Amino acid sequence: MRVSYETMLAEFERVLTKYGFTPDRAHDAAEIFAQNSLAGVFSHGLNRFPVVVNYLRKGGIDPAAEAVRTAGFGAMERWDGRRGFGPLNARRAMGRAIELARQFGIGMVALGNNNHWMRGGTYGWQAADAGCIGICWSNTCPNMPAWGAVDNRIGNNPLILAVPRSNGEHIMVDCALSQFSYGKVETTRLAGRQLPVAGGYDEDGNLTRDPAAIEKTRRMIPIGYWKGSGLSILLDMIATALTDGNSVAEIGSFGDEIGLTQIMIAIDPSKFQDPSVTDAIVDAIAADVASSKPEQEGGEVRCPGMGEHRSRRDNLEHGIPVAEEKWNEVLAM
Repeated sequence: MRVSYETMLAEFERVLTKYGFTPDRAHDAAEIFAQNSLAGVFSHGLNRFPVVVNYLRKGGIDPAAEAVRTAGFGAMERWDGRRGFGPLNARRAMGRAIELARQFGIGMVALGNNNHWMRGGTYGWQAADAGCIGICWSNTCPNMPAWGAVDNRIGNNPLILAVPRSNGEHIMVDCALSQFSYGKVETTRLAGRQLPVAGGYDEDGNLTRDPAAIEKTRRMIPIGYWKGSGLSILLDMIATALTDGNSVAEIGSFGDEIGLTQIMIAIDPSKFQDPSVTDAIVDAIAADVASSKPEQEGGEVRCPGMGEHRSRRDNLEHGIPVAEEKWNEVLAM
């Protein structure tokens, strides 16, 4: 089943207005969810939308609250998200980081006490669309065991790096620090498929590709095993120190995944060189990667983010594929 982008946007907007968003904020928020689905990231578009509505019902998200600046020094600022709607606060914070980068060459906004930002790639893409290199990350609730542990004490804190291209076909990595994000695990289960490689442990402590088994134990494996575990811990420490916000451990005490800590960094390469020079550098590296010999005959090797451009074009033309149970859930709201 496929749904047009305009229809999906209108349904999201309708529901958010019902739950306390002003018309303008409902449109902006709905656009973030619909754009995520358009890009093929269903785990943080349609599939995540009912979860956010549930938080709105319970009062975990204040639809009217907006992030405010609490401190600043040169190119870096500290903001309080005031437990508002995470994606709108995050987009505003990255917008401010871009403004600082225009002035200083680099800008950083440390955003504490925010809610889930949905898809971190939204803000990497935002920076790249402005001609900036984007670096951002968020912590999460404790949803992954540290390397060598059984119980969940660290977050699969998503990390995003984006490099701009003048033609809009930016290069971007958007990755949770677990082998697969929980959203990807859910999407795979809903599609009735197995994960391509092991993503976590089953109840017997065995590595498994079964998404349902991983959802049951919530024992994900970090990317690169001990390396991903170490990255998760350090990203949490850096973000918490810069925001004086909530660490993964503190978020775990709230019951729901609220009050998250996020970092937005924008770097303006045009301070060093004309954008055409950056384009030439990025294009040359991308072309070299693409010239790799594929592992399988007829296969393709490409830079991260390139598949998203194809998904956008296909989904705009043919409609966005949806999990019917999730779409029907939204229609019934």
